[in-house]
Amino acid sequence: MSKTVLSPIISGTMNWGVWDKNLTTKEMENMIQVSIENKITTFDHADIYGSYTTEADFGKAFQASKISREKLQLITKCGIQMIAEKRPENKIKHYDYSKDYIIKSVEGSLKNLKTDYVDVFLLHRPSPLMQADEIAEAVEKLKGEGKIIDFGLSNFTRSQTDLIRSRTEVSYNQVQFSATHYEAMTDGSLDYMQTHGIRPLSWNPLGTVFREDTKQTRRLKKLFSELLEKYHLGSDTLLLAWILKHPAKIIPIAGTVNIARIQSLIKAVELDMDNEDWFAIWTESMGHDVP
Repeated sequence: MSKTVLSPIISGTMNWGVWDKNLTTKEMENMIQVSIENKITTFDHADIYGSYTTEADFGKAFQASKISREKLQLITKCGIQMIAEKRPENKIKHYDYSKDYIIKSVEGSLKNLKTDYVDVFLLHRPSPLMQADEIAEAVEKLKGEGKIIDFGLSNFTRSQTDLIRSRTEVSYNQVQFSATHYEAMTDGSLDYMQTHGIRPLSWNPLGTVFREDTKQTRRLKKLFSELLEKYHLGSDTLLLAWILKHPAKIIPIAGTVNIARIQSLIKAVELDMDNEDWFAIWTESMGHDVP
């Protein structure tokens, strides 16, 4: 079981840096402050974000903010080796889960994030070549040195999770889950995590509702326009509330840098959506009634 208490909604930093918003140090500092003020105290990172630059940018902002380390929680991931200016030795995108690389990556993240430890460390994506014993050795060493508190996975299937957890404790699995991408709910993944005490984290929790114009998203938008009158909350908040109602206790990772939206997202935690409305969202996503 996890030793770390994460906030009920996590702030995703993937787009804070050069990959999208290109926030300045001062803007990142403000984002950290605003998030914490709105009870979003956990920040999700990966070594590759911003082509290996966003962790360091966040670290500068965190250091400048003078916020106590105890007031926030940091998640990071490793394993994906990208072709990037910071990794000139990489000739092709691949995965690396050797003991030395895992340890080196975590220590690099600690340096970049200006911290002595990360609360949660995840393997970013499963590799066909991963050696479970070697991964476990690295994880146990990092835990023993106090450099990571909890360990988990990202995008791992049940069988892949079984392999890793046969060697070391797995507390989290970060998977794609939303009203438009609900397969983890129907393929047994969320049931498995509940059975084995693994906390699901949801990336892309808003799905494609705001990014694509399809029959599915049009059905959902029509429903949300009706639910808005009932709950007086935006579609993004209702989408998070839909996720939060699941008994697996999923924690959604919200990537917005819009301050007004950040201030409204925590309302999803306070909302106990009616069962019929929850099923209405799933029904409109599927395009047919439940079986």
